Amino acid sequence: MASRSASRALRLGTGPVILMLPGSRAAEVTRLAPVFGDVLAGVKKSHPGAQVLLPTVPAVAGLVRQMTANWPIAPMIIEDAAGKAAAFGAADVALAASGTVALELAANGVPMVIAYNLHPASILLMQWLALTDTASLVNLVSQTRVVKEYLGWGCKAHLILPTLLELIDQTDSTERLGQITAMQMTMLRLGQGGEAPGLRAARSVLAHLG
Repeated sequence: MASRSASRALRLGTGPVILMLPGSRAAEVTRLAPVFGDVLAGVKKSHPGAQVLLPTVPAVAGLVRQMTANWPIAPMIIEDAAGKAAAFGAADVALAASGTVALELAANGVPMVIAYNLHPASILLMQWLALTDTASLVNLVSQTRVVKEYLGWGCKAHLILPTLLELIDQTDSTERLGQITAMQMTMLRLGQGGEAPGLRAARSVLAHLG
């Protein structure tokens, strides 16, 4: 749930706060930023006052600024650790690249939509090698499928938008409440506050796949 103190720290308005997380590698940002921008075009029609926060890392910060320059809602790009923590605390919902960032969102109770776009050949290889039907760590650890994923050929703005809008508009929806429960379960199973999150996640995923 969004924190008022975090919102104040970032000097945010009253519109919905969307966390955009297109990845920490150049290839991810290049593939996902255009899709995320198209999603925001739809969000802006329904929520003209929506605000976008985009925490990133120095290695791709320049690329992020370039790729988001024409987004219909200008993002607040954040590089420092304190700002990132405030962004996760202030967010109402997130659209994120598939990866361990889902655990950060879960730790902060931020409902999410997961997206990832790969080269078609990579998609086919992953499908062939797949041991599970989900890439979301929250889904894997909680043994649910409540976090919606739009991967590969399904990573399209017109498919992602309705799910994101539902999370924004229906704060008591079954999907949103289901995610909150799954996120709490995920952090409980990973032992929140104990071992390093990455190591906990790796061990948990291996256990569930085994």
